[in-house]
Amino acid sequence: MIRSQWHKSSYSGGSTGACVEVSEGQTTAVRDTQHRDHGHLAFPSAEWTAFLTSVKDRHL
Repeated sequence: MIRSQWHKSSYSGGSTGACVEVSEGQTTAVRDTQHRDHGHLAFPSAEWTAFLTSVKDRHL
């Protein structure tokens, strides 16, 4: 799987260190910035978009 560059999610907050990184492509991968070596979760792009829409609409 070809992975695009990782970047800090715009939904990660402040100086708490509770941040996630996202890599977008055919699938969207998400990982914890404090535990990058633990791997990542991958979601089909359509599912990731639906998740973000639900969060923005305050359904989650």
